[in-house]
Amino acid sequence: MLSVISVIDDDGSVRAATDNLLSSYGYLVHTFASAEEFLQSIHLHDSSCVIADVQMPAMSGLDLLTHMRAQGHNAPFIFITAFPEESVCDRALKAGAVWFLAKPFAAPDLIKCVETALTERRGGADPASFKAFCDLSVE
Repeated sequence: MLSVISVIDDDGSVRAATDNLLSSYGYLVHTFASAEEFLQSIHLHDSSCVIADVQMPAMSGLDLLTHMRAQGHNAPFIFITAFPEESVCDRALKAGAVWFLAKPFAAPDLIKCVETALTERRGGADPASFKAFCDLSVE
């Protein structure tokens, strides 16, 4: 079964680069400019993993995660941010994120995050039980 990755970021260049990277690894990628666009998408229910920016206009990535969990969506969440702060990382992981990466990040780091999240999900693990990681180092 093909893994579907949803990428949500208000920066078009980040969306395009992340789409290209993940597509080159064989993932089916859908990109969205906002949390609201993603929530209204037909792809909301088929996402195997969500990669979202933390800071976006209107609804933040953290608000999106909280909303999705309240609606019963269990897709693993990986956060990416240009503003890596330990307090935000802690909040993201407590809310259920499985990884938190600082931008710019190395391509192998993101691929490792996605592969780990998908492997644990395929194994039937609830995202709440995943080991969560904060990588606040900037490449």
